[in-house]
Amino acid sequence: MVEPRILAGFMELLPEDQIKFNNMVDKIRKSYEKFGFLPLDTPVLELAEVLLAKAGGETEKQIYRIDKGGDSDIVMRFDLTVPLARFVAKNSNDIAFPFRRYQIGKVYRGERPQKGRFREFYQCDIDIIGDGELPIINDAEIPSIIYDTFKDLGFNEFVISMNNRKILNGLFAYAGAENLAVDIMRTIDKFDKIGQEKVEAELKELGLSDAVVNTIIKFILISGTVDEKIALLEKLNIDDPTFIEGLNELKEVVKYIRILGVPDTHFTIDLKIARGLDYYTGTVYETFLTGYREIGSVCSGGRYENLAGFYTDKKLPGVGISIGLTRLFYKLQELDLLDKTKTSIADVLVMSMDEQIDDCLELATYFRSNNVNTEVYFANKKFKAKMKYANRLQVPYIVIMGEEERNQGKCTLKNMVTGEQELVSKEEIVERIKK
Repeated sequence: MVEPRILAGFMELLPEDQIKFNNMVDKIRKSYEKFGFLPLDTPVLELAEVLLAKAGGETEKQIYRIDKGGDSDIVMRFDLTVPLARFVAKNSNDIAFPFRRYQIGKVYRGERPQKGRFREFYQCDIDIIGDGELPIINDAEIPSIIYDTFKDLGFNEFVISMNNRKILNGLFAYAGAENLAVDIMRTIDKFDKIGQEKVEAELKELGLSDAVVNTIIKFILISGTVDEKIALLEKLNIDDPTFIEGLNELKEVVKYIRILGVPDTHFTIDLKIARGLDYYTGTVYETFLTGYREIGSVCSGGRYENLAGFYTDKKLPGVGISIGLTRLFYKLQELDLLDKTKTSIADVLVMSMDEQIDDCLELATYFRSNNVNTEVYFANKKFKAKMKYANRLQVPYIVIMGEEERNQGKCTLKNMVTGEQELVSKEEIVERIKK
């Protein structure tokens, strides 16, 4: 016998959990559409030379390639951002700018198999792409979308952490470490994972002096409220044009975030946030569930000025975020934090007390014509077995047809939550279920 197993790093859910996952996808989609974002679906397979134009290093090592018996020139997408850049460059004459798109789909990475890490996973992305320019107010709208989306998902306690990479670049230039900016950012971005001591050690391994390392550590650990941090950054009097530009952008973003209705309790400035990807150039975001920091960032992204530069001479700046839904769902499932309210697709299960099934079929057709999700139990088994099936499905209502019901032209409706049951008309059943 062959063991019925799946590859490590792939998530496969029981139907009741898939329903919960699909509900999360639906809420995210509705939230994105509430802000006017347009749907996009790009191919899972892309040409290697196109998809990997921007990638390199660790990213390229994780790419899945399609083996055609020779050198592979077809790869599986590893995110939704690079395909977006390719799409916008290809269709720039046929889309309206600013181009506001959302995409929800699977991506693939050759991750080392370990708990909570996936090789196939869903990303839920939004991006705003400008033609030539993209006003900074767009960077403020992104946190307001994150706020609304996580509220719609049922989360009340979460914080959107923000920074601006220009501030960090300006600091590094001021400290004489401009040529190591990318490596420094990758190191400090790991601060919460590896801790201060290891970050300091890695910075010194880059060749930075103790004085510069101390300056960087002291800087990224600036604490206080949003306004206090901005005031402290201003008091540093760092005379670097990139630093000043980044600070002004951050102040602007904070101003508009508040106008857009995001409360101060749900966003902060965290100067450790750098985002490891090279293409981010300005505002960056990470989102954390309060009290569950161990989950890591559940939504991240940022501003990029020239992601499509490998495909077109047009300047197409953008800003966006991505929710790694598979990992988020896995962690919520592990912590028993998933919504337990709906685990059945059917609103009602229709069953017969005897062998007569015709009226059950007619009832089901009536319910479905009134937009009530309905399943009919066909097996001729004892009532106890039928109830066991209904309980297993966790269907909210069952409708029972028997001789008494037929004689009165009604049905027995049983509420599976309260246990109450009564004889009612099919019209009343539709009314109650759709309340």
